[in-house]
Amino acid sequence: MTYLIYLLLGVFAGTLSGLFGIGGGLVIVPTLLFCFKFLGFSAENAIHMAIGTSLSIIVITASNSVYSHNKRGSIDWKVVKRILIPLIIGTYAGGLVSSKLSANFLEIVFSVYVVLVSIKMFLDVKVDKAQKETSTLLYSIVGSIIGFKSAILGIGGGTISIPFLSWRGFPMKKAVGVSAALGLPISIVGTTSYIISGLKVSGLPEQSLGYIYLPAFFGVILTSSFSAHLGAKLSHKLPQDKMKKGFAIFLSIVAVKMIFFS
Repeated sequence: MTYLIYLLLGVFAGTLSGLFGIGGGLVIVPTLLFCFKFLGFSAENAIHMAIGTSLSIIVITASNSVYSHNKRGSIDWKVVKRILIPLIIGTYAGGLVSSKLSANFLEIVFSVYVVLVSIKMFLDVKVDKAQKETSTLLYSIVGSIIGFKSAILGIGGGTISIPFLSWRGFPMKKAVGVSAALGLPISIVGTTSYIISGLKVSGLPEQSLGYIYLPAFFGVILTSSFSAHLGAKLSHKLPQDKMKKGFAIFLSIVAVKMIFFS
């Protein structure tokens, strides 16, 4: 049963990664948390393992998404380079902080975050077509926040990077492409920090590598690769205003799930 959930989760997460430039963690984390609790993992370890495993899965989904978006010319690598170093620093710091936070606190933070982002997207669906000049300082501040938040919540960063880039006047397809590219270093650094911090913890389930649960990792990535390419293809066929509204609807569904059904 749990392996079937992992396979279906891979399809969903991969499609979201390609379509919206997000790692899929907003779906992966709560689903894995449900599975891990069902399997009898301790409450304290389950959320950390869901987040760590989510980040390891995003390494694969983001890689496929980046390949597809780059092939279609939708990644502005100059912007990626301006954000990269602060992003990596923030991600590593977030991974270290997360390992010291309680399970209940992490679940509350995750739920509140999803609610706030879904509301923000609903209230701001207007597409600004004029791209604004953005300073390196602003890119650095936002990059460090994206990395820190992503490592703590186990997500790819698109829920901040896409609204930010849209605000700066980037077309939705370009914002999605840059977000996909940022998700790769976030997931690599975040995964590394969760492996390192988890190696010091006793009582983790068998077949774990730190806070990464390997059966879930392999189950999800079996179907996520193809789905990421499909999602990227769809993103280039949809009008950007509809993509933005669709992203807002997706976040609101996750928010309801986290609040009422977790």
